[in-house]
Amino acid sequence: LAVLARAACTSAFSLRPVANTKSSNSARKTSQFFARSPDICMPSAPVNAFTPCLLSVEYVQQNWMKDSLFGYQFLNGVNPMVIRRCSVLPENFPVTDQMVFLHGGRSLAEEMQSGNIFLCDYKLLDGLKANMVNGKQQYLMAPLVLLHKTPEDQLMPLAIQLKQEPSKDNPIFCPTDSEYDWLLAKMFVRSADFQDHQLISHLLRTHLLAEVFSVSLLRNLPMVHPLYKLLVPHTRYTLQINALARNLLISDSGYFNKFTASGGQAMQTILQRATSSITYTSLCIRDDIKERGLESVPHFYYRDDGFHMWDITNRFVQGVLGYYYKDDSDVQRDTELQTWVLDIFKHGFLSRPESAELVKFVTMVIFTGSAQHAAVNSGQFDYGSWMPNTPPTLQRPPPTTKGTADERSLLETLPDINVTVHGMAIMWLLSKQSSDFVPLGHYPEEHFSERVPRQHMEIFKGELGLLSALIEARNLNLEIPCTFLDPPFLENSVAI
Repeated sequence: LAVLARAACTSAFSLRPVANTKSSNSARKTSQFFARSPDICMPSAPVNAFTPCLLSVEYVQQNWMKDSLFGYQFLNGVNPMVIRRCSVLPENFPVTDQMVFLHGGRSLAEEMQSGNIFLCDYKLLDGLKANMVNGKQQYLMAPLVLLHKTPEDQLMPLAIQLKQEPSKDNPIFCPTDSEYDWLLAKMFVRSADFQDHQLISHLLRTHLLAEVFSVSLLRNLPMVHPLYKLLVPHTRYTLQINALARNLLISDSGYFNKFTASGGQAMQTILQRATSSITYTSLCIRDDIKERGLESVPHFYYRDDGFHMWDITNRFVQGVLGYYYKDDSDVQRDTELQTWVLDIFKHGFLSRPESAELVKFVTMVIFTGSAQHAAVNSGQFDYGSWMPNTPPTLQRPPPTTKGTADERSLLETLPDINVTVHGMAIMWLLSKQSSDFVPLGHYPEEHFSERVPRQHMEIFKGELGLLSALIEARNLNLEIPCTFLDPPFLENSVAI
């Protein structure tokens, strides 16, 4: 870790290994950090099925400056939750045809009408006071990013505005700008995406929601209730891992407050804003993808694999619940079930669900704690261990005029070694599976005694195996194997 950190901080553009690096205080602190969790192995451990993909790590190190990888990560990186199709430019993002170059001389309006323009808007980060790290003020932007699907089906960035309000000191950066202007703009976007991913897509929309589902299940449903039997395996370790996260990651002395731009009051504000924007449909992948206009985007493996995962899980839930609830009246008469739902949503998304809606709702609960968590968690070391690709914080403000950035200013903007080493440690820790990992579809503790639910469990497991074979075959033809939603790598619950 110390070697990689020194390489990242002293020469972001060099991939040569650093020789004769002595053990440092940062490295010792990193070792002590890992020692707190006995089930987590240090990176020197042998690579196994649950080790972050070293092929992806190397690919990111070699290609992080390329526009193609920058665009690819909005679809298949660890945060595929921000991008949406753009049919009308936001008023606060005044990109013009003169700023961008499109294939065949087409205009932005024509490409938007054809469905080839996409937007990433980090407005939830707007107006926040960035954190102080090691006694030094940090910088956090709320950028807007415009992307274009090329005729070669690549997603390429067209324009970046680093603050929400357009002004003379808030230029719109484009690929035709100087190398360092453009690279620095992309780094501020990647840093903003780190904050959005960790606090919203990961912490809030998987960990904290899974905790809500778990607590309500334990509070309202007896152990003999079929819904309890169905869902309790998908709550395993969730409360424990969230308690650890509160202590080690988001407490006053935790990682976010000490080493990221969004620590302190900014973190609380981001979570409050994001919580108010959650909708029931945004938690259901098919509805969410449709709402964002991403149904036909090519090479979108989170969507493709996620749809398969959702459908397989939905059939499983339908089979089990259909055995106990024959019609809508059975669902409505189950007061314990109704209390569970109302306790979660406080008369919000669902009030008195009918049988079809109950199946979708329970599918969402299982999907959130298994597939969705894996999608935003498993690749953190793959994409975040090379710090310039995903900076947890940046030490200098962005340029207010074009043509002022150079290699020195870019390197001075990157975090120091202390922040980098801790960031790499956290990425490894959060990506590593525990020693008693239980894959989705495996139920070592038997809760059902009836034959029909147990049959559906076996069918569920078999369909997951077929999906895994399809994903493995597809990955043979990909530069970066996309394994985050491969069933053997999905845990039954939010457990890490």
